[in-house]
Amino acid sequence: METDVAGLRLEFLASGQGKPLVVLHDQEYLNTAWPYLDLLAEHFSVMVPSHPGFGHSPLPENIDAIDDVAYVYLDLLRVLKRPDAGIMGLGVGGWIAAEMAVRCTSSVVRLVLVDAVGIKLGDRTTRDNADNFMLDDEGFLKASWHDPAAGRQTMKLPRPDVPEDELVTLLRNRQTAALFGWKPFMHNPKLRQRLRRIDVPTLVVWGEADGIVSPDYGRAYAAEIPGAKFQLIERAGHYPYLEQPEAFVRTVLPFLTEED
Repeated sequence: METDVAGLRLEFLASGQGKPLVVLHDQEYLNTAWPYLDLLAEHFSVMVPSHPGFGHSPLPENIDAIDDVAYVYLDLLRVLKRPDAGIMGLGVGGWIAAEMAVRCTSSVVRLVLVDAVGIKLGDRTTRDNADNFMLDDEGFLKASWHDPAAGRQTMKLPRPDVPEDELVTLLRNRQTAALFGWKPFMHNPKLRQRLRRIDVPTLVVWGEADGIVSPDYGRAYAAEIPGAKFQLIERAGHYPYLEQPEAFVRTVLPFLTEED
């Protein structure tokens, strides 16, 4: 499916009924059904747009940074015309969601950040997260999954045995992710100090075995957001929603359905 956002045609998945929940995906992504989305769709009207430059969504010349994408999704919330949307950001999608929330939360009732990137904790010579662009498949799975064998079966990575259309999509995703997040690497130097502006209930969720961005990074993320809660998911790495979908939904559902 596609939708028009300020003249930009975005590919998206949609399923379920109820209050809207916009899920912003990570960089390693194919726009297809996943068990955690099916579980969420039992409770919400779930919408999963492909970011500009990802999937089959075009990348206009005037979009070349994460904050540009944040404004696209703020426009999307206007298009939805629903003041009760929940936003769930995964990895790079969590960075986008945080950039949205520090700008405007008038159409957002709850925010969930899952193994998000986007802030800088150490000094300029200290790496806060693994350089997944430089890892081979085995190194990447070892860093990002509690069970690398399960990751090998679940995730599609750019390999010669992947169907050509999916391979093109995955490589395009990586190209766009590098454009948005290469320099400075996977963060906005100003975002951490701006997180205090987030004024909606926020849950920060992390896989306890995440070797891409550690749980301590997640705790620091949550500590900067007023009133944010932090929860770990056991036996999960950077993709707890893929590795432990039932546990993931059990973790986020009470928060998302809690009455304000």
